[in-house]
Amino acid sequence: MNVKYRLAITKGEEVRYVSHLDYMRSIERAVRRTKLPAAYSEGFNPHMKIAFASALSVGVASEAEYMDLELTHDPGADAVGEALAPQLPPGIAILRLRQIPATGQPALMAVVNLAAYRISLPLTGGDAAMEALGRFNAAAAVPYVKENPKGKKEIDVKNYVSEIAADPGPDGLKLAVEVRITPTGSIKPAEVIKVLVEKFGLPADPDAALVTRTGLFVADGASRLTPLDI
Repeated sequence: MNVKYRLAITKGEEVRYVSHLDYMRSIERAVRRTKLPAAYSEGFNPHMKIAFASALSVGVASEAEYMDLELTHDPGADAVGEALAPQLPPGIAILRLRQIPATGQPALMAVVNLAAYRISLPLTGGDAAMEALGRFNAAAAVPYVKENPKGKKEIDVKNYVSEIAADPGPDGLKLAVEVRITPTGSIKPAEVIKVLVEKFGLPADPDAALVTRTGLFVADGASRLTPLDI
């Protein structure tokens, strides 16, 4: 009987500028090198049964990503970790892992509904930055037009980001941003920065932002759990 393991892993500085597709491929290659009994789909073009919680944009690092890996039999949690850890490339490390039910569990992408980010920004004006953030936090609605290959769509940023905490320092500004992930969509950190600069006058260069995801959560009212804790 197949078994499934859920892992918390990193996307460190060494792989910050790797695409999500290449990030996944690196992990799949590492699993193949371990000789772990990975499960594969059936059909003409079978693929490894591995799933990720949420894709990261190129240039975004992460302190806590999550993936599910299905195996055809159970070698044990210790054996999985010991086999996989040395095969992962620099920047990808296992933080935690545990076995989860192989069936009847909703997909990672279906349960994760909150992402937390740390954004580091060099500034050209400290007081003006705090005033800009204050205006954003006080706004009841923030309309924004998202653009993608399928076209344009107007959203309200406040549906996804209620407020932003800031920590000014000599090297610039560190923002703590929590983004809701909903069935109808979400917003990227880069888009949040663009909104702050263009609509609220944040004195910063969006291209100089350094974004790190600090957590993914399953949030329900006052409760907030990681995908490994549900």
